[in-house]
Amino acid sequence: MKDMLKIKKASELLWLCGIAFVALGVAICSKADLGVSMIAAPAFVVHEFISKLWNGFSVGMTEYMIQGFMLIVMCLVVQRFNWKYLLAFAVAVLYGYTLNLFLWILGDVNFQSTWLRWVMLIVGDVITAFGVACFFRTYMPLQVFELFVTEISARFKLNINAVKWTFDITLLIISVTLAFVLFGDASKFNWASIGSTCFHSIGLGTLVTTAINSPLITLTGKLADKLFDNSSRFPKLERVLKRESV
Repeated sequence: MKDMLKIKKASELLWLCGIAFVALGVAICSKADLGVSMIAAPAFVVHEFISKLWNGFSVGMTEYMIQGFMLIVMCLVVQRFNWKYLLAFAVAVLYGYTLNLFLWILGDVNFQSTWLRWVMLIVGDVITAFGVACFFRTYMPLQVFELFVTEISARFKLNINAVKWTFDITLLIISVTLAFVLFGDASKFNWASIGSTCFHSIGLGTLVTTAINSPLITLTGKLADKLFDNSSRFPKLERVLKRESV
């Protein structure tokens, strides 16, 4: 009976849900103004700086430009190129525009009280985690961030969890460095207000999000398993995307 309630052959739908829910979750977290995740932080920091010089420059554009740069770095490190890498960049572009859409929908939404902002941060984290869990249950291409971790760990035969942890910490360091270098206002950072505000999209919320991200992905993944059957509606496409290059 439970299996009958599942959405059948939903692998491609899971992929779309992954893009939509991750973008929506990140948009909500950004509106909470307590700090976005380590993964999202570089794009928000760079966007805040460049948007002062170019009004038409969006967060989504920043996101896929950064992921494009990371893709080039990854190819140089693993010393190979696979045409499927371009699909990861295409997903990054689609995600970037979806993120722009949700930021536009939320518009001038402003959560006044600190407790409400923390609630909305957690809500955004749960939504994001559900999106990531959906991504992990489909054969469709992921974004460059996930591809980077997977390819580096496979190329050098490293533990993928260790690579992911190192990757996250590296992005945090890069984000903080960019904030200090681009804005040159480190003296304005106030430890006393770290629980109620953020410093160029980096704050206590960034650390909290990182700490609870993995458990939330596990929990929301169980929900995804109850809702979706992750078999493919297009098996020929699945075979093509799963086929290893020679």
